[in-house]
Amino acid sequence: MSQIQAFRAALLHSLADPAEAGNADSHAYFDDGLLLVRDGKVLQAGPAAELLPTLPADVPVRHFADALICPGFIDTHIHYPQTGVIASYGTQLLDWLNTYTFPAEARFADPRHASEGAEVFVRELLRNGTTTALVFGTVHPQSVDAFFTVAERLDLRMIAGKVLMDRNAPDNLTDSAESGYTQSKALIERWHGKGRLHYAVTPRFAPTSSPEQLALAGKLFAEYPGLYMHTHLSENRGEIDWVKALFPERRDYLDVYEHYQLNGPRAVFAHGVHLCDDQCARLAGSGSAIAFCPTSNLFLGSGLFDLAKMERHGVRVGLGTDVGGGTSFSQLQSLGEAYKVLQLQGQSLTPFKSLYLATLGGAKALYLDQHLGNFLPGKDADFVVLDLKATPLIDYRLRQARSLEEKLFALITLGDDRVVQETFAAGNSVHRR
Repeated sequence: MSQIQAFRAALLHSLADPAEAGNADSHAYFDDGLLLVRDGKVLQAGPAAELLPTLPADVPVRHFADALICPGFIDTHIHYPQTGVIASYGTQLLDWLNTYTFPAEARFADPRHASEGAEVFVRELLRNGTTTALVFGTVHPQSVDAFFTVAERLDLRMIAGKVLMDRNAPDNLTDSAESGYTQSKALIERWHGKGRLHYAVTPRFAPTSSPEQLALAGKLFAEYPGLYMHTHLSENRGEIDWVKALFPERRDYLDVYEHYQLNGPRAVFAHGVHLCDDQCARLAGSGSAIAFCPTSNLFLGSGLFDLAKMERHGVRVGLGTDVGGGTSFSQLQSLGEAYKVLQLQGQSLTPFKSLYLATLGGAKALYLDQHLGNFLPGKDADFVVLDLKATPLIDYRLRQARSLEEKLFALITLGDDRVVQETFAAGNSVHRR
């Protein structure tokens, strides 16, 4: 019989979207909880007083004092080759790409640089408690090989793809419609479905792919079951005007992707800052998702994401850090910025909605909620241990908290990578502070 693992601390996980179920019914919390794991899957989660007597006598219990265990964070949009240019002096999106992003990505033609970059990137994800991410590589196939090699070694559930970009980019970062299709197909055959890995067809955004490339990307998206499609949409007004000029026959930016069948379940569009009601309704109707990237949208001056509009239309929404356009790998810091983005629009982001976006909501956006997002039996045992005394200020503030909601909000607002005490993937420790 497989050995049971037992982890004791306060436990918190989402059960439903607070916008639909209400805050009280959206989560489960156990002040003294026990998480039981077997063969990398959740066996049971509940009150320690009830579960401890059921354990065989030889099962050791790891007890985390002054800690909160919650599901691993899910990042629905991030660029791993941009790790080396995070915190670069910002301009608007298109200038930022040319000044920082493209030179950084060109270095990934070197497999050694790609391997080093992948190691640093994955280490940062895990150090911040992120156990699953939807990841941009570069145009170079070796960038994807490097990333998946690290993710496979650690048995992580990760999604990534080679960038498709055959125009309006530096020559050393372009492929062709045919080579992009062929190289992506080879990567899919090599990595998709291997362990807990998934592949994403990844046109950077409409302006950098010709109609021919977008058509082949749509063909590829339909050829393999379970593939993802990952791109950008309506992040910046200058970008939107550029798309109008390049695709005058299409009615709007989203229609470009729809025309080439790059929408539907497991299609994730990053940003979606400037979308009208009709576009939101079309996204919801197709089953596509939007990645809300608050630190990036503020840093690059792109605009304010309208979460209430997305909820009104039923669009699936996950949380993205968008490193390196974003400013932190920390989903706690991203949620702190998301709160401010919504406050500026007269909207609220409750602590339980924040928890949902970073965990179960992200899993639903990625159609992975059968595997991830909470501690229901049978789900992957991907979780993070948060230190409630990580800093003197956090310790002092949480001792003043009068409710779980207040405690969670303070932890999000003050928290960063220092709060992450340990990160687990499939029941195995993959980062320890």
